[in-house]
Amino acid sequence: MQPQLPIEVDPETGVWTTDALPMLYVPRHFFTNNHAAVEEALGLDAYAAILYKAGYKSAYFWCDKEAKQHGISGMAVFEHYLNRLSQRGWGQFTIRESDPATAHAQIELRNSSFVLAQPDKAGKLCYMFAGWFAGAMDWVNDTAPDTAKKGPPSFSREVQCAGAGHAHGHDHAHHHCVFEVSPLAA
Repeated sequence: MQPQLPIEVDPETGVWTTDALPMLYVPRHFFTNNHAAVEEALGLDAYAAILYKAGYKSAYFWCDKEAKQHGISGMAVFEHYLNRLSQRGWGQFTIRESDPATAHAQIELRNSSFVLAQPDKAGKLCYMFAGWFAGAMDWVNDTAPDTAKKGPPSFSREVQCAGAGHAHGHDHAHHHCVFEVSPLAA
């Protein structure tokens, strides 16, 4: 079992923080309903592109803040990031492979909040996470002390989703999601 996530609540402002970063605490259905409404309004492709950029930027920022907060560096920051995502209810994330010098990684996601909150929806439901992993990998490489081992800019995509094929009473086609990080194409 993972240790509890440290949450501090400012008695004057009511602001919640974890690791010195302000946090919001909302029910999963609230977030997912908003997410699905924006996806429907913008279309999946347009929304996924917006989320990729925003998620990339947020992950990069988070890794930078957390590295300083905890005195950690390199892939330890990426691993800490996935641990915190797991502790915050997004799902259970595990790095299955990683090689920052070549900008490669494979992340497995079990019990995705998007799959659990949308039991009647099929498809690749977890695309929101893709930019997060590229942002974390690029932070690792941009802060590498040995520039000779610094990997190229990365790109991440969901290659398998536990949500694929599970609507309409079918069993899950996959028991987990998989994201691949690879070098950004020129």
